[in-house]
Amino acid sequence: MTYFIHLFLIPESIEIPVPIPSILGTALSFFIAFNNNQSYDRWWEARKIWGTLINDSRSWARQLIYFQTGSLQKEPNSLTKGMIYRHISFLYALKQNLRKSSEDEYKRHLSKDDAELIALESNKANGILYLQAKDLSQLLASNNIDVFRFIELNKILINFCNAMGNSERISTTVFPTTYNYYTRIFIWMFIIFVTLIAAHSMGPWSILLGIFIGYVFLTIHKIGQSLLNPYEEIPTGIPLNHITRTIEINMLQTLREAEVPRPIESSNGEYIL
Repeated sequence: MTYFIHLFLIPESIEIPVPIPSILGTALSFFIAFNNNQSYDRWWEARKIWGTLINDSRSWARQLIYFQTGSLQKEPNSLTKGMIYRHISFLYALKQNLRKSSEDEYKRHLSKDDAELIALESNKANGILYLQAKDLSQLLASNNIDVFRFIELNKILINFCNAMGNSERISTTVFPTTYNYYTRIFIWMFIIFVTLIAAHSMGPWSILLGIFIGYVFLTIHKIGQSLLNPYEEIPTGIPLNHITRTIEINMLQTLREAEVPRPIESSNGEYIL
């Protein structure tokens, strides 16, 4: 369309200065690079948060079992098992909250009493942490753990709360829409100017040049947009299904459970959700 505007509407005596698209293209490159860097920072921070959750979850189960008095001589007691199962529920509740899902996977490892209490909470994951803190205090009060081990376990519980808050911050913070809006406008302005200038020397071939340049700039911009919301259930999002299932498997194997779910497989060998 730009080429035909040049052909029929713009007089031949009028030429667009070459520096205009040159300056615009340079500024646009920096602008897109800034957007993409910010998008990747959000994505990478989200991935680091859940990577830390994996490590802390394994430490939580291991220390709950072996920090207790006499735990080396007997199987984990019912309270310990309940706290480990409840942590699995915490992860699924957090995933559900971040993805704004209606699934209730977190209920699978909760007792009936816990499920009734959590049902009253607007933030299910936060409600589960309250129950964990309550049972952790009970372990201290019953002398199953000493004060120093209580402090270590409580630190991990605080880490879970921090991870939850940081994840929610990323999920609820909207990237300024003006960046995306004006970036698209500037890209199309750049495509139009390049096509108009190329039309003088290339003729109809300027259409292909405009398409090629537009494809490159729009694709690079789209790549950044795909990373803006790392917790969405899309191929470029953080694989929360895979991470939560991995932690669940680790927790159940720590308890020596016979029935352990299978790991999440990749879709068509390309990505994992």
